[in-house]
Amino acid sequence: MATTESPPQPQDSLILFSGPSSFQPQPPPPPPPSPSSQKSPAFGLFSFQKRPPLRVTTEFDSESSVFFHKVSSKLFNGLAKLKFTFHNNPKGEVAEPQIALITKHLAIHYDVEEQNALVKGFLDVGPNLKLKAAHNIQARQGEVSLAANLSDPGYKFELATDFPSIGLPKATLTFPCGEVSLVEKDDEDLKRVLSVSGIAKGSILNGLCTAVYCDETLKLRYSYKDDEMSFIPSISLPSNAVSFAFKRRFGPSDKLSYWYDFDTNYWSTAYKHTVGKDYKFKAGYDSEVRLGWASLWVGDEGGKAKAAPMKMKVQFMLQVPQDDIKSSVLMFRVKKRWDI
Repeated sequence: MATTESPPQPQDSLILFSGPSSFQPQPPPPPPPSPSSQKSPAFGLFSFQKRPPLRVTTEFDSESSVFFHKVSSKLFNGLAKLKFTFHNNPKGEVAEPQIALITKHLAIHYDVEEQNALVKGFLDVGPNLKLKAAHNIQARQGEVSLAANLSDPGYKFELATDFPSIGLPKATLTFPCGEVSLVEKDDEDLKRVLSVSGIAKGSILNGLCTAVYCDETLKLRYSYKDDEMSFIPSISLPSNAVSFAFKRRFGPSDKLSYWYDFDTNYWSTAYKHTVGKDYKFKAGYDSEVRLGWASLWVGDEGGKAKAAPMKMKVQFMLQVPQDDIKSSVLMFRVKKRWDI
């Protein structure tokens, strides 16, 4: 008995009926927005942009009894920054007002009292070439420098010259282990001579050795540091002045530092105790000025007021002279920031 074969199905039917998802109803399209929710173009022509936020910072130092104020704001969606700074005494008298406009490639600092401006420019000439210039309008003096990053990112060559130029430009070569500078200076006979200065760093005996050469003086410094101790001896040649510093960490929040100068027999010591990153207590003694001191920081000592509690940093310092304890002085500094 012969069997009959069913005719082959077209491929389109395999695609249309390949899964049950083809039979699921599609969600209706979202309704068009109502005319009331659309902004009228007539108001867009006369609308004003929102005022950029202001940052106001005030500092006060009881030693000088002078307030320092800074008002800054970012303009054009962060493309430029405008700053206004001034000092005033307790009588309210304003001094040293200055205005600055800073962008990525241009910075203008204007002194209102002196009616003078300092203009700085920054320009990327190429992928590895940067040009910087500064000009003092009133003094008619400035500086131009050209820095080039070499093939290796750790190497850079820079030429800097003053204008009006009075000599050869200063040349500086930076490499991973330090840098070398060559500049023309006046000697004792008022003759222009070339002077070499430089710095070199290297790892020796699980520590860092640094050599600094400037004005015919060589300073050698060795620094050894681990989790509990730091030892830093140094010597200056040709004077052979020797000193050393010692630091001992007793835990995550306690550290003792000691410094001694063999030539003068002067020494100083300091103890530091921290609670988190916002509270720091330090106390010490300096034999050169025969003065003991203690200070308390509220807010990160080296950080900005923005990250401090209530955006405010406060330091209290007590200075006690060894020769006259009755002349002890309690000083304080306050830095407060407001975002308006």
